[in-house]
Amino acid sequence: MDPTGPPRRPLLSDSAFVGVAALVGGAYVALVLLMVVADLAYVTPASLRGALASPEVRYAAWLSLWSATISTVLSIIVATPLAYLLARAAKESQGRISRVAVAAVDAVLDIPLVLPPLVVGVSLLVLFRFAPAAWLAPWVVYEVPAVVLAQFVVAAALAVRTLRAAFEQAGRRQEQVALTLGASRAVAFWTVLLPQVRPGLFAAATVAWARSIGEFGPVLVFASATRMRTEVLPTTVFLELQSGNLAGALAVSVLMIALPAAVLLVARICGQSRVGR
Repeated sequence: MDPTGPPRRPLLSDSAFVGVAALVGGAYVALVLLMVVADLAYVTPASLRGALASPEVRYAAWLSLWSATISTVLSIIVATPLAYLLARAAKESQGRISRVAVAAVDAVLDIPLVLPPLVVGVSLLVLFRFAPAAWLAPWVVYEVPAVVLAQFVVAAALAVRTLRAAFEQAGRRQEQVALTLGASRAVAFWTVLLPQVRPGLFAAATVAWARSIGEFGPVLVFASATRMRTEVLPTTVFLELQSGNLAGALAVSVLMIALPAAVLLVARICGQSRVGR
């Protein structure tokens, strides 16, 4: 190729490229919005009031919010040190054995994400048939703790993925300076590194909470869908559909859209305001 020759004409102009990208991305955004609009158009005020007046739906909404919050807190507690170790091990690992170990742990964390949700629930159910988990089965299986555990298994894996990316982007320079000045690794982590990844913490908590409140398959298998006991909003939608009550199912679906949207919006606003300080 002659470097002095005339430049090759691009296949698409800049404006055409941006237009194609906007068209492709906008089509998906429009699909999501149309799904929400369709739900809202089908639900009548009467069906929505009926859903809000139902004690079963109120209990399911309360249990969904409570269990999702607990599973999110547990996910962040577990994901923060695990993501930190994986991010550092990926950069500091020397030798083939170390790299294979990091890759193996990384692959294990993908299991809850790639398995079908029902298989996750069945696996938890089988786990509690063997000791020592079997000793706790009467207080966990088909009880409220089963809801939290089923949500936590998947949400924690997502939180690790999000936080690991945040730790990798944060770098090590400031942490190394703190270590050089005599700080312990724990002090450097809490006072130097953790404030840097605060946006990642909020992002991980948001993802974990959203996934927890919408978890259905593992909860249905491991915790069942007992009314006024282990029923959460996703299983309420399932039960309403099973009984042929499409209007009721859609009314609960609207609640599932409105409640998480409001909570996530507040969480993101609070997260941005704290990060901006």
